[in-house]
Amino acid sequence: MSRKHPIIAVTGSSGAGTSTVMQSFQHIFRREGIKAHVVEGDSFHRYNRQEMRANMKEAEASGNKHYSHFGPYSNLLEELEALFKGYGESGAGRSRKYIHDAGEAAEHGVEPGNFTEWKDIEPGSDLMFYEGLHGAYTDDKINVARHVDLLVGVVPVINLEWMQKLHRDKKMRGYSQEAVVDTILRRMPDYVNHIVPQFGVTHVNFQRVPTVDTSNPFIARDIPSADESMVIIRFANPKGIDLPYLLSVLHDSWLTRPNTIICPGGKMGLAMQLIFTPMILRLMDLKKRSH
Repeated sequence: MSRKHPIIAVTGSSGAGTSTVMQSFQHIFRREGIKAHVVEGDSFHRYNRQEMRANMKEAEASGNKHYSHFGPYSNLLEELEALFKGYGESGAGRSRKYIHDAGEAAEHGVEPGNFTEWKDIEPGSDLMFYEGLHGAYTDDKINVARHVDLLVGVVPVINLEWMQKLHRDKKMRGYSQEAVVDTILRRMPDYVNHIVPQFGVTHVNFQRVPTVDTSNPFIARDIPSADESMVIIRFANPKGIDLPYLLSVLHDSWLTRPNTIICPGGKMGLAMQLIFTPMILRLMDLKKRSH
């Protein structure tokens, strides 16, 4: 953790909705005039798309049907921790970008499924913002979480997470239902062992819970809308959080525990703005005082 060079990390699995949360933070950064260096978790995958597919086939041939992007073995987590540590100390480091599609390929001149070259972070950023799978990762050798000043978990209930992934991968990426279900099953051990534990060390968790029947997410035609959902907001430490104010502004919200607010799904973006704006401004104030 660093006063001079703060780091914010949003962590959640593929299909959890971390990209939506990222948009809320971008609104805050733009409104408050904060220059953030953005790091995408995918850029710290160890292998490009072709290499990963080859590794999966090789693993499956040897009897391992659970080789996935979620595991530490397929990510550069030591390098990610080194980046966070180095940025916190000096505001410097090296990062790259994973190219997902043709649009990004045209912009960066790199074929989809590959990485750009590593580049030095441009000097002068106010903070680093990470969004991906491993922003709060910790094991007996690696501790990414300890370098982060604000850790946010995005965790829909599992059926909803599966629905979001099914719809995204089928509609936007052209995958078959069978292929997406196979991916979900393959990732499950790594999800349980390496993704879920991160939500126990985050500072704030957002969990969207549908209020419609999602008992069979594999046949659902539509993802429950924001108005068909509630959001559980859990603070690891509610000290300094103005809960009465949040309840007064987030209409139809209530406390279920001293550190937990329930609010309508449509208020999730507003809740993020209200919760994170003062937190970020506090980080910026500490940054100014440290110079």
